[in-house]
Amino acid sequence: MAKQTLVDAIKSGRVLVSDGAWGTFLQKKGLQAGECPELWCVTHREQVLEIARSYIDAGADMIETDSFGGTRFKLQHYGLEARVAELNAAAAAISREAAGPDRWVIASIGPTGRMTAMGDVTEDDFFEAFKEQTAALAAGGADALCVETMSALDEAAAAVRAAREQTACEVLCTFTFEKTLQGTYRTMMGVSPADAARCAVEAGAHIIGANCGNGMAQMIEIVRELRAAAPQTPILVHANAGLPTNVGGVDIFPETPADMAGRVAELVAAGATIIGGCCGTTPAHIAALRQAVDALSH
Repeated sequence: MAKQTLVDAIKSGRVLVSDGAWGTFLQKKGLQAGECPELWCVTHREQVLEIARSYIDAGADMIETDSFGGTRFKLQHYGLEARVAELNAAAAAISREAAGPDRWVIASIGPTGRMTAMGDVTEDDFFEAFKEQTAALAAGGADALCVETMSALDEAAAAVRAAREQTACEVLCTFTFEKTLQGTYRTMMGVSPADAARCAVEAGAHIIGANCGNGMAQMIEIVRELRAAAPQTPILVHANAGLPTNVGGVDIFPETPADMAGRVAELVAAGATIIGGCCGTTPAHIAALRQAVDALSH
Protein backbone atom coordinates (compact mmCIF):
# COMPACT_ATOMS: atom_id res chain seq x y z
CA MET A 1 0.00 0.00 0.00
CA ALA A 2 1.08 3.58 -0.55
CA LYS A 3 3.17 4.95 2.30
CA GLN A 4 1.24 8.22 2.56
CA THR A 5 -2.38 9.04 2.06
CA LEU A 6 -3.20 11.14 -0.97
CA VAL A 7 -4.28 14.00 1.27
CA ASP A 8 -1.04 13.90 3.24
CA ALA A 9 1.00 13.87 0.04
CA ILE A 10 -0.88 16.92 -1.20
CA LYS A 11 -0.54 18.69 2.15
CA SER A 12 3.22 18.19 1.87
CA GLY A 13 3.12 20.37 -1.23
CA ARG A 14 3.03 17.79 -4.01
CA VAL A 15 0.93 18.05 -7.15
CA LEU A 16 0.06 14.50 -8.16
CA VAL A 17 -0.46 12.97 -11.60
CA SER A 18 -3.31 10.55 -12.24
CA ASP A 19 -3.94 8.23 -15.18
CA GLY A 20 -5.83 8.59 -18.47
CA ALA A 21 -8.74 7.07 -20.37
CA TRP A 22 -9.74 3.46 -19.81
CA GLY A 23 -12.80 2.86 -21.99
CA THR A 24 -11.20 3.77 -25.30
CA PHE A 25 -8.06 1.86 -24.31
CA LEU A 26 -10.10 -1.29 -23.66
CA GLN A 27 -11.68 -0.90 -27.10
CA LYS A 28 -8.23 -0.71 -28.66
CA LYS A 29 -7.40 -3.95 -26.84
CA GLY A 30 -10.41 -5.60 -28.47
CA LEU A 31 -13.42 -4.89 -26.23
CA GLN A 32 -16.47 -5.11 -28.49
CA ALA A 33 -19.66 -3.04 -28.34
CA GLY A 34 -22.08 -4.81 -26.01
CA GLU A 35 -19.35 -6.55 -24.01
CA CYS A 36 -19.03 -5.96 -20.27
CA PRO A 37 -15.77 -4.07 -19.58
CA GLU A 38 -15.61 -5.27 -15.98
CA LEU A 39 -15.80 -8.92 -17.02
CA TRP A 40 -12.46 -8.41 -18.78
CA CYS A 41 -10.85 -8.31 -15.33
CA VAL A 42 -11.45 -12.07 -15.26
CA THR A 43 -11.50 -13.08 -18.93
CA HIS A 44 -8.74 -10.78 -20.27
CA ARG A 45 -6.70 -10.04 -17.17
CA GLU A 46 -3.39 -9.50 -18.97
CA GLN A 47 -4.85 -6.90 -21.33
CA VAL A 48 -6.32 -4.96 -18.42
CA LEU A 49 -3.02 -5.20 -16.54
CA GLU A 50 -1.20 -3.84 -19.61
CA ILE A 51 -3.42 -0.75 -19.57
CA ALA A 52 -2.74 -0.11 -15.90
CA ARG A 53 0.99 -0.65 -16.32
CA SER A 54 1.17 1.67 -19.32
CA TYR A 55 -0.05 4.58 -17.22
CA ILE A 56 2.27 3.75 -14.33
CA ASP A 57 5.15 3.54 -16.84
CA ALA A 58 4.11 6.96 -18.19
CA GLY A 59 4.69 8.45 -14.75
CA ALA A 60 1.27 8.38 -13.08
CA ASP A 61 1.31 8.52 -9.29
CA MET A 62 -1.99 6.66 -9.17
CA ILE A 63 -4.04 4.30 -11.28
CA GLU A 64 -7.77 3.72 -11.58
CA THR A 65 -9.47 0.36 -12.06
CA ASP A 66 -11.64 -1.34 -14.67
CA SER A 67 -14.68 -1.09 -12.40
CA PHE A 68 -16.54 2.03 -13.59
CA GLY A 69 -19.74 0.05 -14.22
CA GLY A 70 -19.26 -2.33 -11.32
CA THR A 71 -22.51 -1.78 -9.41
CA ARG A 72 -25.22 -4.43 -9.47
CA PHE A 73 -27.38 -2.00 -11.47
CA LYS A 74 -24.89 -1.78 -14.32
CA LEU A 75 -23.87 -5.44 -14.21
CA GLN A 76 -27.55 -6.46 -14.48
CA HIS A 77 -27.41 -5.44 -18.15
CA TYR A 78 -25.07 -8.40 -18.73
CA GLY A 79 -26.68 -10.84 -16.28
CA LEU A 80 -23.66 -10.45 -13.99
CA GLU A 81 -25.24 -8.83 -10.94
CA ALA A 82 -24.34 -11.84 -8.79
CA ARG A 83 -20.62 -11.28 -9.53
CA VAL A 84 -20.22 -7.76 -8.10
CA ALA A 85 -17.78 -8.84 -5.38
CA GLU A 86 -15.71 -11.03 -7.70
CA LEU A 87 -15.35 -8.54 -10.56
CA ASN A 88 -14.61 -5.50 -8.42
CA ALA A 89 -12.06 -7.32 -6.28
CA ALA A 90 -10.39 -8.56 -9.46
CA ALA A 91 -10.31 -5.03 -10.90
CA ALA A 92 -8.64 -3.64 -7.79
CA ALA A 93 -6.15 -6.51 -7.63
CA ILE A 94 -5.03 -5.88 -11.23
CA SER A 95 -4.35 -2.20 -10.61
CA ARG A 96 -2.73 -3.03 -7.27
CA GLU A 97 -0.29 -5.30 -9.11
CA ALA A 98 0.51 -2.58 -11.63
CA ALA A 99 0.87 0.14 -9.00
CA GLY A 100 3.25 -1.75 -6.75
CA PRO A 101 3.86 -0.59 -3.18
CA ASP A 102 4.60 3.08 -3.89
CA ARG A 103 1.74 4.24 -6.15
CA TRP A 104 -1.91 4.62 -5.26
CA VAL A 105 -4.87 2.67 -6.58
CA ILE A 106 -7.94 4.93 -6.85
CA ALA A 107 -10.70 2.49 -7.72
CA SER A 108 -13.34 3.74 -10.17
CA ILE A 109 -17.02 3.91 -9.17
CA GLY A 110 -19.31 5.30 -11.84
CA PRO A 111 -23.01 6.19 -11.81
CA THR A 112 -25.64 3.46 -11.81
CA GLY A 113 -27.69 4.85 -14.68
CA ARG A 114 -30.70 5.12 -12.35
CA MET A 115 -32.29 8.29 -10.97
CA THR A 116 -34.44 8.80 -7.91
CA ALA A 117 -36.27 11.50 -9.87
CA MET A 118 -37.59 8.80 -12.18
CA GLY A 119 -38.91 6.76 -9.27
CA ASP A 120 -37.05 3.60 -10.29
CA VAL A 121 -34.58 3.68 -7.39
CA THR A 122 -34.31 5.05 -3.85
CA GLU A 123 -31.35 6.56 -2.02
CA ASP A 124 -31.27 3.40 0.10
CA ASP A 125 -30.98 1.34 -3.10
CA PHE A 126 -28.02 3.47 -4.15
CA PHE A 127 -26.41 3.10 -0.74
CA GLU A 128 -26.74 -0.70 -0.68
CA ALA A 129 -25.37 -1.08 -4.22
CA PHE A 130 -22.38 1.17 -3.51
CA LYS A 131 -21.71 -0.61 -0.19
CA GLU A 132 -21.37 -3.86 -2.11
CA GLN A 133 -19.04 -2.39 -4.72
CA THR A 134 -16.85 -0.36 -2.38
CA ALA A 135 -16.29 -3.27 0.00
CA ALA A 136 -15.10 -5.45 -2.88
CA LEU A 137 -12.77 -2.79 -4.25
CA ALA A 138 -11.21 -2.29 -0.83
CA ALA A 139 -10.82 -6.05 -0.42
CA GLY A 140 -9.00 -6.17 -3.75
CA GLY A 141 -6.38 -3.69 -2.60
CA ALA A 142 -7.60 -0.17 -3.43
CA ASP A 143 -6.05 2.70 -1.47
CA ALA A 144 -8.81 5.12 -2.41
CA LEU A 145 -12.23 5.01 -4.04
CA CYS A 146 -12.97 7.43 -6.88
CA VAL A 147 -16.69 8.15 -7.19
CA GLU A 148 -16.71 9.76 -10.63
CA THR A 149 -18.74 11.17 -13.51
CA MET A 150 -21.60 12.02 -11.15
CA SER A 151 -24.45 14.35 -12.08
CA ALA A 152 -26.97 13.91 -9.24
CA LEU A 153 -26.28 14.98 -5.65
CA ASP A 154 -28.23 12.16 -4.01
CA GLU A 155 -26.42 9.41 -5.93
CA ALA A 156 -23.00 10.97 -5.34
CA ALA A 157 -23.66 11.42 -1.63
CA ALA A 158 -24.87 7.82 -1.29
CA ALA A 159 -21.71 6.52 -2.97
CA VAL A 160 -19.42 8.63 -0.78
CA ARG A 161 -21.25 7.67 2.42
CA ALA A 162 -21.15 3.98 1.47
CA ALA A 163 -17.42 4.17 0.79
CA ARG A 164 -16.74 5.93 4.09
CA GLU A 165 -18.90 3.56 6.15
CA GLN A 166 -17.86 0.35 4.43
CA THR A 167 -14.09 0.91 4.05
CA ALA A 168 -11.05 2.67 5.48
CA CYS A 169 -10.14 4.05 2.03
CA GLU A 170 -9.78 7.69 1.13
CA VAL A 171 -12.75 8.82 -0.96
CA LEU A 172 -12.65 11.04 -4.04
CA CYS A 173 -15.82 12.42 -5.65
CA THR A 174 -15.95 14.06 -9.07
CA PHE A 175 -18.82 15.41 -11.12
CA THR A 176 -19.20 16.00 -14.86
CA PHE A 177 -20.20 19.50 -15.95
CA GLU A 178 -21.29 21.04 -19.23
CA LYS A 179 -21.26 24.71 -20.18
CA THR A 180 -24.77 26.13 -20.48
CA LEU A 181 -26.01 28.68 -22.99
CA GLN A 182 -25.76 31.21 -20.18
CA GLY A 183 -22.05 30.46 -19.81
CA THR A 184 -22.32 28.69 -16.45
CA TYR A 185 -21.33 25.10 -15.70
CA ARG A 186 -23.93 22.55 -14.62
CA THR A 187 -24.26 18.78 -14.49
CA MET A 188 -26.94 17.00 -16.50
CA MET A 189 -29.15 17.31 -13.40
CA GLY A 190 -28.53 21.05 -13.09
CA VAL A 191 -25.95 20.93 -10.29
CA SER A 192 -23.38 23.73 -10.11
CA PRO A 193 -19.71 23.13 -9.24
CA ALA A 194 -20.22 24.95 -5.93
CA ASP A 195 -23.19 22.78 -4.95
CA ALA A 196 -21.33 19.63 -6.05
CA ALA A 197 -18.34 20.59 -3.92
CA ARG A 198 -20.41 21.28 -0.84
CA CYS A 199 -22.40 18.04 -1.23
CA ALA A 200 -19.30 15.87 -1.69
CA VAL A 201 -17.52 17.38 1.31
CA GLU A 202 -20.62 17.12 3.51
CA ALA A 203 -21.01 13.45 2.56
CA GLY A 204 -17.41 12.80 3.62
CA ALA A 205 -15.24 13.04 0.50
CA HIS A 206 -11.57 13.66 1.20
CA ILE A 207 -10.95 14.95 -2.34
CA ILE A 208 -13.39 16.54 -4.81
CA GLY A 209 -13.16 17.37 -8.48
CA ALA A 210 -14.38 17.21 -12.06
CA ASN A 211 -13.91 14.67 -14.81
CA CYS A 212 -14.94 14.16 -18.42
CA GLY A 213 -17.04 16.49 -20.54
CA ASN A 214 -14.45 19.26 -20.82
CA GLY A 215 -10.92 19.96 -21.98
CA MET A 216 -8.25 21.59 -19.84
CA ALA A 217 -9.31 25.20 -20.57
CA GLN A 218 -12.85 24.63 -19.33
CA MET A 219 -11.60 22.67 -16.34
CA ILE A 220 -9.64 25.72 -15.18
CA GLU A 221 -12.91 27.66 -14.85
CA ILE A 222 -14.61 24.75 -13.05
CA VAL A 223 -11.71 24.33 -10.62
CA ARG A 224 -11.92 27.99 -9.63
CA GLU A 225 -15.57 27.47 -8.68
CA LEU A 226 -14.80 24.27 -6.76
CA ARG A 227 -11.95 25.96 -4.92
CA ALA A 228 -14.13 28.94 -3.92
CA ALA A 229 -16.76 26.59 -2.47
CA ALA A 230 -14.28 24.28 -0.71
CA PRO A 231 -11.10 26.24 0.04
CA GLN A 232 -9.32 23.51 2.00
CA THR A 233 -10.25 20.38 0.05
CA PRO A 234 -7.84 18.85 -2.51
CA ILE A 235 -9.16 18.95 -6.08
CA LEU A 236 -8.71 16.31 -8.79
CA VAL A 237 -9.18 16.98 -12.50
CA HIS A 238 -9.52 14.27 -15.16
CA ALA A 239 -9.88 16.36 -18.34
CA ASN A 240 -10.76 15.12 -21.80
CA ALA A 241 -8.25 15.69 -24.60
CA GLY A 242 -10.41 18.60 -25.70
CA LEU A 243 -13.97 18.50 -26.99
CA PRO A 244 -14.45 15.76 -29.59
CA THR A 245 -15.68 16.02 -33.13
CA ASN A 246 -17.32 13.03 -34.78
CA VAL A 247 -15.57 11.98 -37.96
CA GLY A 248 -17.02 9.00 -39.78
CA GLY A 249 -18.74 7.78 -36.62
CA VAL A 250 -15.58 8.04 -34.54
CA ASP A 251 -14.98 10.67 -31.84
CA ILE A 252 -11.73 12.51 -32.50
CA PHE A 253 -10.22 14.37 -29.54
CA PRO A 254 -8.14 17.35 -30.68
CA GLU A 255 -5.78 18.11 -27.80
CA THR A 256 -2.28 16.71 -28.11
CA PRO A 257 -0.16 15.79 -25.11
CA ALA A 258 1.64 19.12 -25.49
CA ASP A 259 -1.67 21.00 -25.62
CA MET A 260 -2.82 19.50 -22.35
CA ALA A 261 0.55 19.89 -20.65
CA GLY A 262 0.60 23.55 -21.61
CA ARG A 263 -2.37 24.20 -19.31
CA VAL A 264 -0.98 22.49 -16.22
CA ALA A 265 0.51 25.57 -14.55
CA GLU A 266 -2.74 27.50 -14.97
CA LEU A 267 -4.79 24.57 -13.69
CA VAL A 268 -2.62 24.27 -10.58
CA ALA A 269 -2.84 28.03 -10.03
CA ALA A 270 -6.63 27.69 -10.11
CA GLY A 271 -6.46 25.11 -7.32
CA ALA A 272 -6.02 21.63 -8.82
CA THR A 273 -3.78 19.28 -6.86
CA ILE A 274 -4.26 16.03 -8.83
CA ILE A 275 -4.21 16.14 -12.63
CA GLY A 276 -4.97 13.33 -15.05
CA GLY A 277 -6.97 12.54 -18.14
CA CYS A 278 -10.34 11.20 -19.22
CA CYS A 279 -11.73 10.53 -22.70
CA GLY A 280 -9.22 10.73 -25.53
CA THR A 281 -6.15 10.75 -23.31
CA THR A 282 -3.38 8.18 -23.65
CA PRO A 283 -0.16 7.25 -21.85
CA ALA A 284 1.55 9.90 -24.02
CA HIS A 285 -0.76 12.55 -22.56
CA ILE A 286 0.00 11.37 -19.04
CA ALA A 287 3.73 11.40 -19.72
CA ALA A 288 3.42 15.01 -20.88
CA LEU A 289 1.41 15.94 -17.77
CA ARG A 290 4.10 14.28 -15.64
CA GLN A 291 6.80 16.43 -17.25
CA ALA A 292 4.74 19.58 -16.81
CA VAL A 293 4.01 18.86 -13.15
CA ASP A 294 7.67 18.08 -12.47
CA ALA A 295 8.67 21.35 -14.13
CA LEU A 296 6.53 23.28 -11.62
CA SER A 297 8.89 22.39 -8.80
CA HIS A 298 12.06 23.43 -10.61
